[in-house]
Amino acid sequence: MTEKPSTTLPATVEKIIKPVAPGESEKAQIAIEGADHLYREIRIENALVDENGKKVKLKLGADVEVTVEAPPEATTPRHDSSPG
Repeated sequence: MTEKPSTTLPATVEKIIKPVAPGESEKAQIAIEGADHLYREIRIENALVDENGKKVKLKLGADVEVTVEAPPEATTPRHDSSPG
């Protein structure tokens, strides 16, 4: 199996957002280093699974990595001299 094209960026958990209504999930706001200023934060459900299958959640201030990957057919070769 071929590896999907990807990039990984460092990020930090900037805020933990408690649910406002019953049944909603807690969110983690993550600031992605190197992203444009107005687009650097993402919010995800604060629910992860560790290597043992145990449910865990992110801590405020945690250093994390954000990976973006795509199938090869969703990419095109770059023809410029920009880094990356």
